[in-house]
Amino acid sequence: MTAPRGVAARLRELRDAIDRHNHRYYVLDDPEVPDSEYDRLFQELQAIETEHPELVTADSPTQRVGGAPLAAFDEVSHSVPMLSLENALSADALAEFDRRVRERLGRDGQIRYAAEPKLDGLAISLRYERGSLVQAATRGDGSRGENVTQNVRTIASVPLRLLGEGWPRVLEVRGEVFMPRKGFDRLNAGQRAAGDKTFANPRNAAAGSLRQLDPAVTAKRPLAMFCYGLGLVDGHAMRDSHAANMALLKDWGLPVSPELQVVDGLAGCAAYFADIGGRRAELAYDIDGVVFKVDSVADQATLGAVARAPRWAVAQKFPAQEELTVVEGVEFQVGRTGAVTPVARLKPVFVGGVTVSNATLHNMDEVQRKDVRVGDTVFVRRAGDVIPEVVRVLPQHRPKHARVVRLPAHCPVCGSEVSRPEGEAVARCSGGLFCPAQRKEAVKHFASRRALDIEGLGDKLVEQLIDQSLIADPADLFALDVDRLAALERMGQKSAQNLVDALDKSRSTTLARFLYALGILGIGETIATHVAAACGTLEAVMTLKLANLVEIKPSQAQRLQAILAETAEPATAIDTLAAFDGAKWFTHTHALLLAERFATVGDVVAAAPGDVANTPDIKIDGVGDVLAEKLVTFFRQPHNRDVIAKLLESGVHWPDVPVAAVAQQPLAGKTFVLTGTLSASRDVFKERLLALGAKVTGSVSKKTDYVVAGAEAGSKLTKAESLGVPVLDEDGLEALLSGAAGD
Repeated sequence: MTAPRGVAARLRELRDAIDRHNHRYYVLDDPEVPDSEYDRLFQELQAIETEHPELVTADSPTQRVGGAPLAAFDEVSHSVPMLSLENALSADALAEFDRRVRERLGRDGQIRYAAEPKLDGLAISLRYERGSLVQAATRGDGSRGENVTQNVRTIASVPLRLLGEGWPRVLEVRGEVFMPRKGFDRLNAGQRAAGDKTFANPRNAAAGSLRQLDPAVTAKRPLAMFCYGLGLVDGHAMRDSHAANMALLKDWGLPVSPELQVVDGLAGCAAYFADIGGRRAELAYDIDGVVFKVDSVADQATLGAVARAPRWAVAQKFPAQEELTVVEGVEFQVGRTGAVTPVARLKPVFVGGVTVSNATLHNMDEVQRKDVRVGDTVFVRRAGDVIPEVVRVLPQHRPKHARVVRLPAHCPVCGSEVSRPEGEAVARCSGGLFCPAQRKEAVKHFASRRALDIEGLGDKLVEQLIDQSLIADPADLFALDVDRLAALERMGQKSAQNLVDALDKSRSTTLARFLYALGILGIGETIATHVAAACGTLEAVMTLKLANLVEIKPSQAQRLQAILAETAEPATAIDTLAAFDGAKWFTHTHALLLAERFATVGDVVAAAPGDVANTPDIKIDGVGDVLAEKLVTFFRQPHNRDVIAKLLESGVHWPDVPVAAVAQQPLAGKTFVLTGTLSASRDVFKERLLALGAKVTGSVSKKTDYVVAGAEAGSKLTKAESLGVPVLDEDGLEALLSGAAGD
């Protein structure tokens, strides 16, 4: 079943948002949303991917953990991935976890769980070889982390050599580095005395201390660690339960939580959670919940893991803390993907040990749902004990001067139009190629492999170029010369020449790649291919109007005219229709379409129904009303058009393909699905198919013409066989491609 376009769009929004939050939390140690909001986004993403497995991609946040390592540290590959944990945000969620465990194990009786507090710190992996500590690494993205060995060696509770005997030849231990509260208080007192910036909370202090470039600084910080699990173990048979293994680690001198207990069944979990919650303030360190793990190692192996988290463990979070304060103002921030986010400026209030003066409002849907106004008294919550959010408003305390929050029409950073298509929660700046807030991401995307594929232009180099004001937009890349590049950090004469050569090579591309490289919101690689095929030339794409793409049926036009005649003033500007909700079918995109032809509402009412109706003259596969609006809005921005003109002047070019020739391509109208492991990456075969006019999708349906199945093909192959869709192996595909290409 093909997912609705709205579902795919929401999926992209969720993945962008979660990637951003992961980066800020794991890499920058500067999260911008509370844990509860992150959990909600992640659960929504999981729910959509569960319902539409054909949309799951290898780069989805559900398939990985955390963020990329900092360039300042060497990179370490984890022998065994450092997985994250699923969250249980309520007693019901914990009960559901217990039910799934028993069901998968085929047990009717109680499960024994190892229970311990969930520390609020930084995940770490220690590697011991023949009893000696040889490496320490952060979680990073779960597969790759940062080498912080020298810093971890300064933590007094971490043994440099294991005690006793009988330990494995190789032992990887996973744990959490944290800062006890008393140590945190002493550190901040010292910071204040020295006139330095204080830390917001122990978690930030621990993360910042562990990732110091100078180990001498880390050595002065009061860090501690508790071990909670194992990674690679080579040369030793560990014990048969989690608790027993933790006891063994303790015998070898490794620190283990003194609160670790084994409990029986759901009732035991609930009792432990209540007990620790009651003693939370008495503990010497911050915790934000409890981790429950199936104690039997054999049962853990049976349960296994999903891409991101083990099926045998769950983290139950504590309720967030709340306080009352006043919204003194609302400002709008622009994120790296152009998301325009409202942020509440609060009368400072002490919540959960931290003074809070700002809180996220997430998006305008949330602002309107909660009816947040400037001057309101609100509950603010530090969800997950990290980031504050406005939970709810107390309307009974609303002053007469309370001001309604309105989405700005233009970006507060660059002045481009702010677009919020129908059905989308997030509003975005449309000046993607120009807006300073989006500049780095725009250039990184432009240079990426599936875009202009500029070899050697990595993320760190892009950041250097922008930070040193050598480039301001993608077009400036082509003005770079060897001398300026060679002067950059870690760039010699040869590397600089190689990059200049790569830039020169990238000038020759295709219209589809160029459109994708522009980073138009919602226009991915496949849609860019369809747009290029339907229009043929860049000029045709840039001159598209909504009237070319969006339909208003005559019957819809008549109903709209009748409603407007009864409800609107004739002289009202057509722009007001953007908020019109008198007809279910009428969207923001339809309002913009009418604005291309009419000045006032009265003009719409007075026109013949046939003049209000619209029949699109271009059909682009996959482009509905929402994407049509994004496409037209992007090219309407003068700043974006200026950058495109600069790119063309710099020599970026491609062969235009006459639209009439597209339908004559040998595989035009044929739909393919690729599955399983092929001799080359799927992208290679996808590009060859697209070049011959084929369409490549991610899901199998009755409309699929061929499924190409490599080794270990799974559910897509099964579905193809059940639907009677022809299946090709790689040899069959090669024969088809060669025949279609006339080889």
